[in-house]
This record gives sequence, structure tokens and C-alpha cells, in this order.
Amino acid sequence: MNIRLRHDAIVRSLRRSGTSTVDALAQEVGASRRTVLRDISDLRDQGFVIHSEPGRGGGLQLDPQSVQTTARLSVAEVFALLLSVAAMRAARSLPFGDLADAGLARIEKALPSDKIRDLRRLLDCLHVGQLSPHQDLSDMGTMDSALLPAFETAFLERRCLRFRYRDARGRVTAREVEPQAMLILPPLWYLVAWDPARDDFRHFRMDRISAPETLADTLFRRRHVPFEDDVCPYSDLPQ
Repeated sequence: MNIRLRHDAIVRSLRRSGTSTVDALAQEVGASRRTVLRDISDLRDQGFVIHSEPGRGGGLQLDPQSVQTTARLSVAEVFALLLSVAAMRAARSLPFGDLADAGLARIEKALPSDKIRDLRRLLDCLHVGQLSPHQDLSDMGTMDSALLPAFETAFLERRCLRFRYRDARGRVTAREVEPQAMLILPPLWYLVAWDPARDDFRHFRMDRISAPETLADTLFRRRHVPFEDDVCPYSDLPQ
């Protein structure tokens, strides 16, 4: 269990039981006593009020009114928020744009410098444009929730991506590509990738991608993607 899941499990346990012990929490989350003590300290730094009784068997109690006061979002979560704002802005359906930008700016400031760097690298891959009014949307589906975490690894580490793709005729093929950019044409989203098997760029509708996985033993180089004139980088959008 990673640290974020462990923190969430500890908070849920304390809210549910009212009082617990370090040993009981350690057994519940599958970690050592020392790790749980460090987790408790981290949770206090995040704003949670956790009372403790002295002694090895002492109890821990979470103040029911306490909440997290510091941002703990991952790069992928902040990127997802920015993607949503970019999509709404491109679709001209963002009535409170200034408030959204201010809120996102505060969240970004709470990120460590290394995560901000990763976020900027992801945003460099994001482009936005307008969808043709003649595009058929009758078969538009939902996107696989595993896409964004896979994209984060693929784009940041330049790893090839493998997935199943269903084309417009319903045929499913296995693809291995080099992810180069993400393109938002509201309401459709595309992965723009270099396809080595076809020696060319391909646009993959994200709602037709399933079972994505990054390939740990493959690396690729960034390529210049030739977009249409009406497509612009996310950084060029009016903020």
C-alpha cells in the first residue's frame, strides 16, 4: 500500500472507530509501527488534529471536526483539473473562468517544485482546437479511467504505450505507439501518437482506447506534431 492510500486508510479507520492504537492501525494497513507513527505525523502536518495518549498501548483519536488543510493532489489529478478547464474553455462553456484559474493557481503553488516541473511537461503536450460540425458523435463512448495514469507515465518517461483500439467500423486491434500529444476537440479527445508500424502519426479517439499499459523497456524521442492551423497549444489559450 503506497503512502497516500495508507494515509486515507488511517483517517477512515480513526473516523470510523473513534479511537484506535498504533499497533491496530499498523496491522490494518499492513505497515510497521514506525511507519504508522510517521504517517500520523504527516497527517498532523496536513491539518488533521489527532490526539494521542502516552505509552506503547496508548490510543489515538481523530478530532471529528478536523479536516485536511494542505493540498495533497497528485500531478495526474491536477492535470485532470486543468484538462477539464481547458475543455470547457474550448467549448466556450466556462462561465466562471477567472475563479477556476485562480483556484488552479493556488493548487499549483501547493505542489513541490519537482511535481510542478512534471505538470508543465504534461501541459506542453496538450493542444486544443474546434471540432468539425460534420463530425459524427453518435457512437461516442466513455473514456477508460486507466488512461490518464498511463498517459502520465508514458509522456513523462517517454515510454511506449500499448492498448486495444476500436475503429469506426468496430474492429479491434492491438496497437503499440509513441505518445506525442493530447488533442482536445470538444467533446472528443484524441491521443496523437507516432505509430512505428505505419511510420506515421495517428490520431486515436480516447473513448475507443481500452486496456492501456506503458512498456517499461521502451523509450522514444519527441517529434514535432503537424497540427492544423486552428489547433493551438494549451499555453496559448487565453487565461
